[in-house]
Amino acid sequence: TTAETVAKRYNVTREAQDEYALSSQLRCAEAQDQGLFDDEIVPMNTVMKIVNKETGEESEAETVVDRDNCNRPNTTIEGLAGLNPVFDPEGGSVTAGNSSQLSDGASVTLLMSEEKANALGLDPLAYFRGFTVSGCEPDEMGIGPIFAVPKLLKAASLEVADIDLWELNEAFASQVVYIRDQLNLATEKLNIHGGSIAIGHPFGMTGSRQVGHLTRELQRNKVKYGVVTMCVGGGMGAAGLFESIS
Repeated sequence: TTAETVAKRYNVTREAQDEYALSSQLRCAEAQDQGLFDDEIVPMNTVMKIVNKETGEESEAETVVDRDNCNRPNTTIEGLAGLNPVFDPEGGSVTAGNSSQLSDGASVTLLMSEEKANALGLDPLAYFRGFTVSGCEPDEMGIGPIFAVPKLLKAASLEVADIDLWELNEAFASQVVYIRDQLNLATEKLNIHGGSIAIGHPFGMTGSRQVGHLTRELQRNKVKYGVVTMCVGGGMGAAGLFESIS
């Protein structure tokens, strides 16, 4: 897999992966406790299946889904260290704990001209300033942002230091750690409320979720520029630049 390939090819240790995964879980838990995701989640009425663990009896109950349920706030570094590698049981370092979770979800991002937004009486969250994609070797597709981000910044005449917040998809901790170190991304600016390792990674919606959270955080933190970036299956990286309207 790309996660093990990146870890072995670029010497990303198990300890570094687990430490990053722990940070994602704890940051997400703190953000949830502070209600920092509340205004970007639309509550949904649904039916939940309940299974009695003792009897196996199944029943249903109506419930309201109003928060992401994948976060594990009680995660510890010892617990992560005790998990077995998934893809390479003998010499691997990628585990269920330092990988994104299988999950489900939906997200929408509305993009329009400033003139149209004004005509509709809407208050946009940010300006979308540009987008780039770059290719890389398919077996290490996880590091695609390393090539997409410099291309994006060059087009906008910006440097890494000019970016106030980064949302980098956490497909696997191994690729996040390597990208972070190669691009010299400041830890205090990167996935400040956790990412897909803690929140979940429904394919196709994660990028939209990242945009929604980034644009709100640009305003909340009263800063200017943010970048959303992720790897793409098959050997690509993508990156988008956003500027806070406030």
